[in-house]
Amino acid sequence: MYFGDHAVNGRWGVHLEGQLRRHDVVSKPQQILLRPGLNFDVNRHLMVTLGYAFVDTHRYGAFPVAFRFPEHRVFQQALLRHATGRVGFAHRYRLEQRRLGETAPQPGGGTTVANWRHENRFRYMVRATLPFRGGRIQPGSWYFAGYNELLVNFGRNVAANVFDQNRGYAALGYDMGTPGRLELGYLHQLIQQRNGRVFEHNHTLQVAVYSTFSFERRR
Repeated sequence: MYFGDHAVNGRWGVHLEGQLRRHDVVSKPQQILLRPGLNFDVNRHLMVTLGYAFVDTHRYGAFPVAFRFPEHRVFQQALLRHATGRVGFAHRYRLEQRRLGETAPQPGGGTTVANWRHENRFRYMVRATLPFRGGRIQPGSWYFAGYNELLVNFGRNVAANVFDQNRGYAALGYDMGTPGRLELGYLHQLIQQRNGRVFEHNHTLQVAVYSTFSFERRR
């Protein structure tokens, strides 16, 4: 995973994100996610983002979807940061408008999108970081990171899964300086499928780079 928030001009910046998800010990594709956005720093604690995401989901797990399907999202986000002692906190509030492709088999083989279903989703994540030594994370620091995120569906097309999923995460991180921070962690993802009866428990090894280097031109 790559998460980048890069300054471009004053308070304006870009969010660049890419995720490659695999299953069966990385032998099979699970999901590809690309999520660019436009950032605006309201102040040193608050950043807002408007963006788009493309998601390509494959069949996976004990209760897979019938067919691989695409998804397009528009999202609005507010990210609030603060610190309490040595612990840094980030609260992310995200609203998504989703168009999910409902795929069907073609007579000659393969699949096609037969219909696009619109759904809305709200997400709240609280994330904490704690350096192993010193009062703050700086280049060369090792640190602990953890977060929990709740995702809730709403709108007339939502079936039996108003509760969509919950994600709990814990990781070891290292600040590499200009390239960003590297994290290796464990993610537990609890998903309620659309039918409301099946719950997935996905156990994931996650490798992520978080980068904030600037694209601004030096004068």
